[in-house]
Amino acid sequence: QVQVAESGGGLVQPGGSLTLSCAASESIARSYAMGWYRQAPGHQRDLVATVTRLQETNYADSVKGRFTISRDNARNLVYLQMNNLKPDDTAVYYCNSAPATPHWGQGTRVTVSS
Repeated sequence: QVQVAESGGGLVQPGGSLTLSCAASESIARSYAMGWYRQAPGHQRDLVATVTRLQETNYADSVKGRFTISRDNARNLVYLQMNNLKPDDTAVYYCNSAPATPHWGQGTRVTVSS
């Protein structure tokens, strides 16, 4: 049973942009807050950004000013617009509620490299 499905990752040069999308199941999309998380090779999975049903947002310091999270409550979609990407942003990106449920998707891989 798929709870979330992330898409939109890829290979991008430093300074480039990507927009990630997440389609969430009804049960997860009902959560007051949704989040994007990322896991870089050899690191734990970290919370990157959150958005509430009222579109209140919060960001990790490392992405503040570069990433924008948003959600479409009617369609159970969550987005992450990523600008001015850096090599340190290379990771697999996941969406989930915040706090997270145990149900993780496959994630979408973002590679920032020249």
